[in-house]
Amino acid sequence: MKTLMPVDERDICMGTYSHSPVTVDGKRAVIVGGTSGIGQAIALGFAAEGADVIATSRDEAKVEETAVAVEERGVETARVTCDVSDAGSLARVRETAVEELGGVDVVVASQGAISRASVLEIADDEWEFVTDVALDGVRRVTQAFAPAMDDRGSIVNISSLAARLSMANLPAYSAAKGGVEAFTRASAKELAPDVRVNAIAPGFVITPQNADTYAEGTEKRARIDERTPLARVADREEIVGAAVYLASDAASYVTGEVVTVDGGFATSAL
Repeated sequence: MKTLMPVDERDICMGTYSHSPVTVDGKRAVIVGGTSGIGQAIALGFAAEGADVIATSRDEAKVEETAVAVEERGVETARVTCDVSDAGSLARVRETAVEELGGVDVVVASQGAISRASVLEIADDEWEFVTDVALDGVRRVTQAFAPAMDDRGSIVNISSLAARLSMANLPAYSAAKGGVEAFTRASAKELAPDVRVNAIAPGFVITPQNADTYAEGTEKRARIDERTPLARVADREEIVGAAVYLASDAASYVTGEVVTVDGGFATSAL
């Protein structure tokens, strides 16, 4: 493992001091849930930065579509589907990454599931589906990939503001994302110093799946814009920078953290 030396002020003055750049160039990444939404944006963003990327989900057609887009950015990929509810499926993705890319440096757990029902009305099967994908899926991803990483591995879990803010009719999703943040901290401690584990908590982000819900002119969009200091929702590409940073060697001393990317929404008093 690289040893970090103390910074000498004379080195800075003489221009000999250097730091690790914020890039994933040359890294080998697996993006679970990487064929749609924020996960797909991260997969394509990593590829544009020079990382070899495997973007996977249950949908074979979307895996193919995203793989083509990754290849168009001049990097390597592989086509493999997976189901985060199946540990064996994740193991096959790991084996493919090792065979095709030579190893795994970065894993992003971006799979998602949601159910809209009140606390008193949500059914057992709805609760179990959401928590199995969004929370237990993160555990399975970690268990599948962490042992295959070298001493500079990085896991990035995708959380949500729902982990900390009250949002109506999202009890299972909120509980799952709260669990993701707690699991991120627990696994960061246990996997250190070899693997760093962090999370990103996006705010309101426009994706192809929710474009109508957050469209300009809707009442929901107006309420979000009013409360958000930056006065708008995010494009999904605006989450990529945080993922690149956490996966890069520039974040070599960052683990157990949740980076919020929400335009200031959570800090607003409105």
